[in-house]
Amino acid sequence: MTHEPSPWTIVLGELDEKMGVRIVEQSVERVVATMPVAGNRQSFGLLHGGASLAVGEAVGSWAAVIHASTLGKTAVGVDVSATHHKGAREGTVTITATPIHLGRTLTTHEVLLTNEAGQRLCTLRITNLLLDRPVPAGTVDG
Repeated sequence: MTHEPSPWTIVLGELDEKMGVRIVEQSVERVVATMPVAGNRQSFGLLHGGASLAVGEAVGSWAAVIHASTLGKTAVGVDVSATHHKGAREGTVTITATPIHLGRTLTTHEVLLTNEAGQRLCTLRITNLLLDRPVPAGTVDG
């Protein structure tokens, strides 16, 4: 009888908690989280671009680790790029990661940050390398 590893469950890190990130949905096919703009603004009152990258990388990495965990592996980020389309001064941002490629060695995810009106604020693309080691309980590499 073959035992398939169960998918890893997201555990927020210290930065995620400080940024107010909340998990809405998690699966191999899609990871969705939210984050308030308040507390994540730069000096001109807009959502900080670094906050967008930090949360986007986290959500994309979580998606990769969930996939990797079903193979008995873990994932580490090797590349991330982002394009900022629109600013936000208030409200809640939704972050959605969907796979572009789910391999046995590499994963690539598109991560969209949208505002409450569904407008695209930022688009990220993240690539993760899958490693032959299980995900340590309660942690994430990436």
